[in-house]
Amino acid sequence: MNGKLNTVEKTGKTIDEAIELALAELEVTRDRIDYEVLEVPSKGLFGFIGSKLARVRVTVRAIDPVEEARKFLVKVFEAMKIAVTIEKMTHDDHVVINLRGEDLGVLIGKHGQTLDALQYLTNLAANREATERSRIILDVEDYRKRRAETLSRLAMRLADKVKRHGEKVVLEPMSPQERKIIHMALQNDYRIVTYSEGDEPYRKVVIALKNSSK
Repeated sequence: MNGKLNTVEKTGKTIDEAIELALAELEVTRDRIDYEVLEVPSKGLFGFIGSKLARVRVTVRAIDPVEEARKFLVKVFEAMKIAVTIEKMTHDDHVVINLRGEDLGVLIGKHGQTLDALQYLTNLAANREATERSRIILDVEDYRKRRAETLSRLAMRLADKVKRHGEKVVLEPMSPQERKIIHMALQNDYRIVTYSEGDEPYRKVVIALKNSSK
């Protein structure tokens, strides 16, 4: 829990009181914990001789970032009153959550800007209390895959134009992820160099001949 305690033992007059003391120290709600009763309270002889307090061990359940992401998205879509099917695919270093449904263009926005913003918020919600962070990539009807293919084809076409005319081409502003697609598409072209110029969010990719100056 990012430096917080995740297990404590507490005593109280009752089991519930001991659990509440543990919750206060752990700074979590009851739905986030498991507990084990170590000692049951007893009043002892005559109600006080040899009496014992309740003692419990309370452990915070590990957070599943992907499940937290799913719950966050469900709330968002309920608020927007749109029907969305959530699919997930786990990779070595990230998880892809693909959203499917009718008329989901509103979740993509111009050049994926809305989708990028929703992805950012989803990662915040997913990793807020997780012990191990997960990188979550959000997609809508495989939009990112189609967009990557479109940008790769555009890069190749513009690189051919640069080689024919010898003049550099400056693309429209793109997100860091989309600029990376352009760079990767042309990284093995020995006649072409790509670089980025400008400040976010207006940073652009430039495609030029390798022997020309920036």
